[in-house]
Amino acid sequence: METMFKKATVGEIVAENYKTAAVFSKHKIDFCCKGDRTLEQVCEKKSVDYSTLVNELNEVIKDKSSGEDFNTWPLDQLSDYIVRTYHEYIREKIPPLTQFLTKVDKVHGDGHPELHEILAIFLESAEDLQTHLRKEEMILFPFIKQMTQAKNNGQPLPTPPFGSVENPIEMMKDDHSIEGDRFRKISELSNNYTPPEGACNTYKVSLAMLQEFEEKLHEHIHLENNILFPKAIQLESTF
Repeated sequence: METMFKKATVGEIVAENYKTAAVFSKHKIDFCCKGDRTLEQVCEKKSVDYSTLVNELNEVIKDKSSGEDFNTWPLDQLSDYIVRTYHEYIREKIPPLTQFLTKVDKVHGDGHPELHEILAIFLESAEDLQTHLRKEEMILFPFIKQMTQAKNNGQPLPTPPFGSVENPIEMMKDDHSIEGDRFRKISELSNNYTPPEGACNTYKVSLAMLQEFEEKLHEHIHLENNILFPKAIQLESTF
């Protein structure tokens, strides 16, 4: 098992077994936007003991409890799942998060100036994410579904308006990297989403919601960067 870990990237490990994501999250290892690094590379970067990490990964892999194997899903089904599960979540959570963070910043910003920056970063993210989701839903995902249907029906590759599917994929991955950087900064500014002593309930709820938002965003990016996108590129090459 350790030999496999030496060769695989973090993203490939999580794509093979999503339960390993919990181990990487525990050690603050980015398995989505920076999933192209090996275990040895992330251990060196994060000062994590390699043997300890391998043992923890083996433990969750041995757990045979049920979990979705997204690697086996047809690409049209996976893209629909991403929209239904993650795109809708993002759209649903942005308004209340904006309201809560604005209120907390207004009330507590003088005593905790980091709240000004957290709010500003989140508002930038919210605007860019909604544009990003529309691009995926209107341009990239429909073409992936067209490719899947064409392959299933023995038809030729549809002619895309953007050359190769790799072009919009690279644009989406660039967007993902920007969001990864933004939420790493938010996590740092908020002391890993830890409310200060004496924080009111709104303050606590805002940080808890923000942390959940980041976790869902990581899941979303992982499914695209490590499973959907590579498989779409591979599918295009088979025509």
